[in-house]
Amino acid sequence: MNELISIVVPVYNAERFIRETIESVEAQTYTNWELLLVEDGSTDGTVVLLEELLSTKNDKRVKLIKQPSNAGAAEARNRGVREAAGRYIAYLDADDIWLPEKLEHELHFMQEKDIAFAFTGYEFADELAVGTGKVVRVPETLSYRQALSNTTIFTTTVMFDTRKIDKELLMMPKIKSEDTALWWKILRNGYTAYGLDENLVLYRRPGKSLSSNKLEALRRIWNLYRNEGMGILSSAWHFCFWALRAVGRRV
Repeated sequence: MNELISIVVPVYNAERFIRETIESVEAQTYTNWELLLVEDGSTDGTVVLLEELLSTKNDKRVKLIKQPSNAGAAEARNRGVREAAGRYIAYLDADDIWLPEKLEHELHFMQEKDIAFAFTGYEFADELAVGTGKVVRVPETLSYRQALSNTTIFTTTVMFDTRKIDKELLMMPKIKSEDTALWWKILRNGYTAYGLDENLVLYRRPGKSLSSNKLEALRRIWNLYRNEGMGILSSAWHFCFWALRAVGRRV
């Protein structure tokens, strides 16, 4: 079980939250990890803060990777995946929090089932990372067809086994909702996503985050369906089911 896990974090103007996010990784019960902080051209005090933190901690498992300019979350994650040394790759957003058993439980789940792609349950949290009590339950499995109308997979809960999925397939497309587009791409290639129905993540939702912009979210998902080559009717069908499930997760 003692495989190296590479944790990829795209970091952009995350000065307010990144310290807590790093601390949640350091508090993991599973300790064989590397934390790849891909700094994506922040304009606030993120870079100075990260350099101070890394200097103070002197933990060789934590690595700062600087992008030459702001290229967006997709390319930042892709850079992290390319430089990852671990067999397993886990995504973590710069404002989210992992519960201490996240890596241990998810890795055990993947190895027990001998699977390539896993995701877990999570809890919505406020800007201070205080859980709201709204926990998202996840299905046992998701196929490509099922995932088209069920975007339960949340980026900060995902883990991949790169001995089973080639890194090239893990490259995120440079489009809006790049994470969902990646899940669909992987599943379209014959893989199944397996859900660990355990709350292991706090999904922080600052008031002005991209995810909280409902109209923009609707537009992004609709465009994803169209990018999949679906017609208007098929897109509308899946879009309606996606919207119903999305609302159900939040109420």
